[in-house]
Amino acid sequence: MRNRFSSVIAVLTLIAAAFVGADDARADQLAQLRPIDFRVFGGEYTWHADNDFRLDWGRPAVSEEGLPIVAVHYRVRDPAGAIAIAEASLPWYTTHIENIHLPGRGAYTADVWLEGPGGQMGPVTSGELRFDDARPGAAQPLAPAGWIAGNAPALVRIEHPAGAAPVSGIYGYAVSVDRGAGSVPCAGPDRCRPGEADLHGGVDVDTVSLGVLPEGVNVVRAVAVSGSGMRSAESRSAIVRVDATLPTTVLDGAPPGWATGPVRLTARAADAMSGMTASGPSGPFTAIAVDGGVPRTEPGGTATATVAGEGSHSVVFYARDAAGNLREEAPSRATVRIDESPPRVAFAAAQDPADPERIEATVSDALSGPERARGSIAVRPSRSQQPFRPLSTVTSGGRLTARWDSDSFPAGNYEFRATAYDQAGNAAGSDRRSNGVRMVLTNPLKTPTALTGGFGGQSPRYQRHGSRVVYTGRLTSAAGSGLGRLPVRILETFVAGAHSPRRATTIETAVDGSFHLRLAAGPSRLVEVVFAGTRTLGRSGSDGSRLRVLSGVRMHASSSSARIGGAPVVFSGRLGVTGASMPASGRAVELQFRIPGGKWSEFRTVQTDARGRFRYPYSFSDDDSRGIRFQFRAFAPAQDGWPYEPAGSKPVFVTGR
Repeated sequence: MRNRFSSVIAVLTLIAAAFVGADDARADQLAQLRPIDFRVFGGEYTWHADNDFRLDWGRPAVSEEGLPIVAVHYRVRDPAGAIAIAEASLPWYTTHIENIHLPGRGAYTADVWLEGPGGQMGPVTSGELRFDDARPGAAQPLAPAGWIAGNAPALVRIEHPAGAAPVSGIYGYAVSVDRGAGSVPCAGPDRCRPGEADLHGGVDVDTVSLGVLPEGVNVVRAVAVSGSGMRSAESRSAIVRVDATLPTTVLDGAPPGWATGPVRLTARAADAMSGMTASGPSGPFTAIAVDGGVPRTEPGGTATATVAGEGSHSVVFYARDAAGNLREEAPSRATVRIDESPPRVAFAAAQDPADPERIEATVSDALSGPERARGSIAVRPSRSQQPFRPLSTVTSGGRLTARWDSDSFPAGNYEFRATAYDQAGNAAGSDRRSNGVRMVLTNPLKTPTALTGGFGGQSPRYQRHGSRVVYTGRLTSAAGSGLGRLPVRILETFVAGAHSPRRATTIETAVDGSFHLRLAAGPSRLVEVVFAGTRTLGRSGSDGSRLRVLSGVRMHASSSSARIGGAPVVFSGRLGVTGASMPASGRAVELQFRIPGGKWSEFRTVQTDARGRFRYPYSFSDDDSRGIRFQFRAFAPAQDGWPYEPAGSKPVFVTGR
């Protein structure tokens, strides 16, 4: 029994194996009816904005032993799985289906399968058809408040679209930036092309970096982009203000040179774009620091600090504008110098014997140094209450130099005071020499001299018109020793009416101190001589000597005899005008006569012409004149503006007959 049962089991097993082998072969044949490389035609987006789909696939390579394809079947199911497009049978050679239009928005499923010769149906291949032509709501870009710095990237957050989201959801956002020219985030009228979305991580990836924008006002526009590429119907904008310029800073109160005491400084900042208006701890500020100390920071556009103490102080100042532009690592710099101590000034320890009138004082200052353009030396009688009389003073570096014209001061003791300044403006005065002795000088400071001059003891000296006279004199020391080889100046001061009111001639004394000068012819004058002195010899001058020059007048008669009652005798002549001016109306000349031994009597006054010439005819009519030998002359009287002394011509003789 046992062996018979085992045999039955073995037979049944063989029969079952035969059937299983037949089913496996059939299954392999049906599997060959599956479309290969099945795909839904489309672009980047899995959702389509256009309700027009296409399916593509490839026919399987069916072997001679396999099943041939006799038809193609397809259908479309809605999101719930119900039939949306009824099943259709297509020719066996079909490899694509196009112009598929879905009944509405949503995610549909397309099924495709192949049919064999005996009605065998191959496996179903499916693909999703996603359609959404709805436009998302407007998305508002939210720009940073106020201004941003020019070196910082501009971050803009985009507000989520208003209203219900499209069925395809929010793919991302598209953004454009311009200077107000009206750019658009996407080129299409209703959708964004693949690659135009700047953010594509969904609705919550809503912050975009615009990078470093140009300075000024930038306009940012944004739209939301759906999963199918549809964009917001309205693009909304925001303003991004960029300030790439550092604020300008200036420092008020810093003196250009040295100060004499503490200095209050104010750093002032200005910014033409974002501004410097204080707005709390994170807003604009101005900072100032002295000598590397902790900066004093004040909100807004000003900060103050006080610099004190002698010496040189470094000051740094900088500012941050409302956009955050800050150059703390390279601030503006200034230097403030303070000198509160006066300079030291002292006269030279002794006078220079070769130049005793030169008064010198030295000035020193350890900080700012002596002022080169200010300083003075003054003099007054010693121990007096008179104000000091300033001398012309030259400042050069650390030295004051003046010349005291001691010849212009009476004999006696004189004290001096020097006033000096340092470059900060501190002043100091001193009446002491460098050795501590009071600066007092006794006048006469130089060796006195004496000078004489004249016309050989004659004063006044009368001189004939047109002639020259010698002026002599001598220059000596107070002891009477002659001072030779020194210049003296002879001054001639002419009376009114001369061509030139003054004439000066410089000559050198002889070895014994004497001098002489032949004066040129000319009008009457006062003559004196002066010696200007030297650095060791005092000034001197002579008394004035009068030189009176007689008028030069000449006259002659047309005849030495005159007939009584006959033709007149003509008297003519000329008045000399050497060195003087003759007016156009001429000068008056008196015609005089006398009997020998008698007094001169005027019988006529005539007027010369502009050249000094005159002429007058005189007739003898008195019988008493017969046989008398008369003397006649022309006489030039004293006249206003005439620079000569009165004088007459040589007489001429005329006998009456």
